[in-house]
Amino acid sequence: MEAPLSGVEQTLADEARVIAHLQQQGKLPAGDLARARKLADDSADPLRGMLVRLGLVSDRDMAAAYSEVLGLERAVAEDYPEDPILEGQLSLRFMKDSRVLPLREQGGELEIAVADPVDHFIAQAVAMATGRAVQLRVGLPTEIEAAIERLYEQPSDEAAEADLDAELGNFSEEDIEHLRDLASEAPVIRLVNQILQRAVESRASDVHIEPFADQLKVRYRIDGILKESESPPVRSTAAVISRIKIMAKLNIAERRLPQDGRIPLRIQGREMDLRVSTVPTMFGESVVMRLLDKESVSFDFDALGFDGPPRERLIKVLEQPFGILLVTGPTGSGKSTTLYTALSRLNTEDRKIITVEDPVEYQVAGINQIPVKASIGMTFAGALRAIVRQDPDIIMVGEMRDLETARIAVQSALTGHVVLSTLHTNDAPSGVTRLLDMGVEEYLLTSTINGILAQRLVRRLCPECREPYEARPELAARFQRPEAPQVAPEEGQPLRLYRPGGCKACNGSGYRGRLVIAEVLVMTDRVRKAVLSHETATEIGRIAREEGMMTMYQDGLRKALDGRTTIEEVLRVAEEN
Repeated sequence: MEAPLSGVEQTLADEARVIAHLQQQGKLPAGDLARARKLADDSADPLRGMLVRLGLVSDRDMAAAYSEVLGLERAVAEDYPEDPILEGQLSLRFMKDSRVLPLREQGGELEIAVADPVDHFIAQAVAMATGRAVQLRVGLPTEIEAAIERLYEQPSDEAAEADLDAELGNFSEEDIEHLRDLASEAPVIRLVNQILQRAVESRASDVHIEPFADQLKVRYRIDGILKESESPPVRSTAAVISRIKIMAKLNIAERRLPQDGRIPLRIQGREMDLRVSTVPTMFGESVVMRLLDKESVSFDFDALGFDGPPRERLIKVLEQPFGILLVTGPTGSGKSTTLYTALSRLNTEDRKIITVEDPVEYQVAGINQIPVKASIGMTFAGALRAIVRQDPDIIMVGEMRDLETARIAVQSALTGHVVLSTLHTNDAPSGVTRLLDMGVEEYLLTSTINGILAQRLVRRLCPECREPYEARPELAARFQRPEAPQVAPEEGQPLRLYRPGGCKACNGSGYRGRLVIAEVLVMTDRVRKAVLSHETATEIGRIAREEGMMTMYQDGLRKALDGRTTIEEVLRVAEEN
């Protein structure tokens, strides 16, 4: 008969089972495990804790593994008590250090939420201190810490700010070495990490950190809309911005000129790439970080929201053996993602694809990607000239910014290449007139452009909580106009649309994610004739609609009727044609 395991042996055995489960679920690559094991051995910390600390496994994935392997229930937000349980019997320091919280007491048994149920000494200590039998539930560290703070600490904002001020101390912003040291201290690192973690949890695409005279403002762009968050103490402005600049390998001594950088990061077990931009303002440097989630991005037309006539016309243009496809729209309208999706579709073994980008946003296997670097003379035009001699089949140019780039792209299309690029215009017909205004000859445009796609992003209604409602007559009339798709309800039936509700899945906003509304102008003979005659964008658009082009507005109305977005979202980004 085998001897029972000691407490330490049982903890190590349970930890091994949890790690094996994470590997089976594909949550922990072997390389990450080896790296964490080495660091854990060097620091004498538990391996499971090191995995979470390094961001190799998210808190939620670790909690799910604990629950599954140890057969314990999860503690959800509703399980945390409104008032302290057995107050005074467990010290605050013990609860914070062990990340444990009493949930309820019943019949001499105490139910506790614990972040690390593998550590059997925690349950034993609680049982000894309270004199009660203990039942474990698995809690998220952030939820346990928040409950401890709410129930047992409740510090004032002024006190918290005073503590941070004391840690920051008095210093001159001109003392760069002191500033560098300060940005590497634990309080500042923790503050910046909290900002980034909150951004990931709220599905933000951008983080704006803006210094003002009496405030350091932090705002997150979620589903295209900026939302303000809790502001760090204004005293921390220089240290927070310096910390971000150090992470992005920027010059913290240079505060008079704009700088750009990037931060490769792993947050909550997800590979993130942060593009960092700093601009000097009156009260310090404004920082914007764009979050690119390498794992969750989907280069799939269905996932982006392309369907119906716009998708059919786009696929038809992509199937052309040579010529130009332009994607137009304002900054942040998803142009780059659409181009990457098109490239992924065209990326086959028998095609050589080269891109020139500023910067390279996503790395795609099998595609040669060239970053633009104007400081050493590597411009779009310069890179394009070199690319043509690389015998490519498909070329992607990040943006047609000037006449020289546009002319080389046109010449590439004339010599049998497929060229994809972006342009800043309001709609598809305006793309033609924009290139004419840049100085590209009309006869070259008509012989090289296959199609122009214009797009916008609208917020996607949360499918869990969207609410149907009967449209008012004046709103329903929009769907009966000639410029709108003819979608009439059945005889005597009202027109049904949808509006946002609000639930946990969407953080109460009613929206979750975004989708594309698009229009695709195909270069037909009638459109070519209009371009050669120097017709206006309005006239070119009228001809395109007569030939079957569904406008962004029409595509938006169609998706509002399907319950994928709201009519308000469509009207926010698209004009009636």
